[in-house]
Amino acid sequence: MTRTKIVGVGSALMDLLAREDDAFLTVIDAAKGGMVLVDDQRIQSAVVRLSDQPTMVPGGSACNTIVGIGKLGGEAGFIGKRGDDALGDLLEEGLIKSRVQPLLFTSDQPTGRVLSIITPDAQRSMLTFLGASSELTGDEIQPDSFAEAAIVHVEGYLLFNRDLITSVMRAARQAGAKVSLDLASYTVVEQAGSFLENLVDEYVDILLANEDEARVFTGETDESRSLQILSDKVETAALKLGARGSVISHGRKLVSVAPFGGSPIVDTTGAGDLWASGFLYGLVRGLPTEKCGELASACGYEVCRVVGAVIPDDGWDRIRTLL
Repeated sequence: MTRTKIVGVGSALMDLLAREDDAFLTVIDAAKGGMVLVDDQRIQSAVVRLSDQPTMVPGGSACNTIVGIGKLGGEAGFIGKRGDDALGDLLEEGLIKSRVQPLLFTSDQPTGRVLSIITPDAQRSMLTFLGASSELTGDEIQPDSFAEAAIVHVEGYLLFNRDLITSVMRAARQAGAKVSLDLASYTVVEQAGSFLENLVDEYVDILLANEDEARVFTGETDESRSLQILSDKVETAALKLGARGSVISHGRKLVSVAPFGGSPIVDTTGAGDLWASGFLYGLVRGLPTEKCGELASACGYEVCRVVGAVIPDDGWDRIRTLL
């Protein structure tokens, strides 16, 4: 039987989403449009200053992607580490409600969380407490974790833990799954250096990057040359270009995908993650590359119409009409 399951590996985090003005960022000393790693107390002190209770949803890059695949009706699983606490219970329940099979290890550390402040200009500024999510180890990842997987999707943030990301990719290969890597951030790519290049050469089948990540990885400012370098390394490479759409190389065939548009952009949180949801779902279903890109573009657009990385039911209804 052909495998269609997609398993994600990454940080198991709860997203706390709140709308505030720029003045609030000054009050809590948050970097406008940036992401800062903080301790749990720093987030606690910021939360009590919010003008309203934050919305809480499962988060983390790979987790967002896998939740989107579950919402599309795909077979989906997620591996990470949570705390043995109420927030961890909420995270696990959220995954199950989204038709995602959770494989969450537990830690004595609290469940990780991200406070995302969305300002009126749709920018997000994040305070991140990794907590239990940072304690996932390579020893905990075994090939049988991916026994039913067609694709194992890995977030680039795991590059900060070289033993873990290598163990994940090696176990995925041993289980007969293809490996998908989202480069996550150009700063991650800069810090990973030659380790990332060697990892891609040895293990990665599907490589997802935006223009900044691809530029740093390849050293090329010309997007067509950059994509050519990516496609020489992997079976499938996708260059996400935001409002300009995307370009995909699959089986040496280049496909340009137009962006969706219409409604104003409210928040870009999770845009790249949900783009990956539509793309990977289409791939395991054997859809033409053009259709995979169209699904990806629709998912990326719909999540930008709302606050946070959770597309509402009416958005998923619009996306499903493409199928």
